[in-house]
Amino acid sequence: MTDDVAGFVRAKLGHEPKDLSLFELALTHSSAARAPRDHYERLEFLGDRVLGMVIAKALYDRYPNEPEGFLSRRYNVLVARETCAENAREIGIPEKVRLGKQARSDGASQSDNVVGDVMEALIGALLIDGGMEAAQRFILTLWEPDLQSQGRAPHHPKSALQELAAAKECRPPVYEVVARTGAHHAPRFTIRVSVPGLGEATAEGASKQEAETEAASALLKQLQ
Repeated sequence: MTDDVAGFVRAKLGHEPKDLSLFELALTHSSAARAPRDHYERLEFLGDRVLGMVIAKALYDRYPNEPEGFLSRRYNVLVARETCAENAREIGIPEKVRLGKQARSDGASQSDNVVGDVMEALIGALLIDGGMEAAQRFILTLWEPDLQSQGRAPHHPKSALQELAAAKECRPPVYEVVARTGAHHAPRFTIRVSVPGLGEATAEGASKQEAETEAASALLKQLQ
């Protein structure tokens, strides 16, 4: 297993690991932890901040004439859980995640929450093991197609719905959790969004953020 992780780090992260235990930790879900903190969550906390900083700097440099609002739209899409999970699948992270038996049976290796978190944990491990340069190089290489595919600044559905409500002189959208189902490591949230005077819509997602985004999209489609 150790050799397998080392090969993965070299081939997919482009890094020669010094402390392989960091990357083993980054790939370990809490359901497979041997001790209370022997899992990826602390590294994920660190990697999330590194990803945000690198993407923010890349956008600042790439779009020198855009105002803060447009940069924020781009940023929110690029660091979203869905984008992290999509890029994690691109380099084969789901097959490398270490899960407990029940979590694996429940399909946690395909959860956007889990694989997205592992992606950020690996970025945290890269920072500690190889420094900021190694982490930045990995992020910019893997996220480059996403950076290139953005033409006009994307309008996040929640922002678009809020702006529409304001334009029609309605109150801001209200998001409500209707239901939460599934296992702890693979939850499903049902969210209802409502704008008094405009309408409401309901949608599901693997996180509150994802469900809110889907609900906002659904309501926008109704209002088009």
